[in-house]
Amino acid sequence: MVGKGVLLECLESPLVESVLIINRKSIDVKHEKLREIIQSDFFDLTAIETELTGYNACFFCLGVPSAGLSEQDYHRLTYDLTLNFAKTVSTLNENMTFCYVSGVGADSSEKGRVMWARVRGKTENALMQLPFKAIFVFRPAYIQPMKGVKSKTWSYQIIYDIFGFLYPMWKLLFPKHVTTTELLGRAMINSVREAPDTQILETTHINQLASPDS
Repeated sequence: MVGKGVLLECLESPLVESVLIINRKSIDVKHEKLREIIQSDFFDLTAIETELTGYNACFFCLGVPSAGLSEQDYHRLTYDLTLNFAKTVSTLNENMTFCYVSGVGADSSEKGRVMWARVRGKTENALMQLPFKAIFVFRPAYIQPMKGVKSKTWSYQIIYDIFGFLYPMWKLLFPKHVTTTELLGRAMINSVREAPDTQILETTHINQLASPDS
């Protein structure tokens, strides 16, 4: 859901010259700025390394919910997979800004009781040690899908289908905890240009960065 939303903003933005997306299966979006690579194994990028050069930003939106997963499995799909991809692109693009979509509540201490928060925090900390030009961690809370974007997690999509119409009210009542796929995408684009002074961006920062002149 997040990746599709961010992609749509990139395709619409005059600030973005071209987009390469790496997917396990095609998203069936056609655009003159867009190129897609289908890659089934994100743990072995050797075959596509030559196609990952010449980019100044990576918007890493891949993620899985922790429900039903052991800590070992969640660690592999969240920490190991992310770091493998990030290390690869960091060595191939010396002037790259890396934007990582994490989540509100991620545990930077890596010592808390909540498994997913510890793993997310560990992932964030490790990413910040890589030789990128800049790295920004996005920690949104509630994200409202826009422009017809759908979540692939069925439980999330049920929530959006039932309660999505309440978004204007939630935005009014909880402005520090609510954003949209549009705002998140614009904030990521602007982070490459504006270089915010904090690496960890909560929902308030995301919404402000999406409209820096407002």
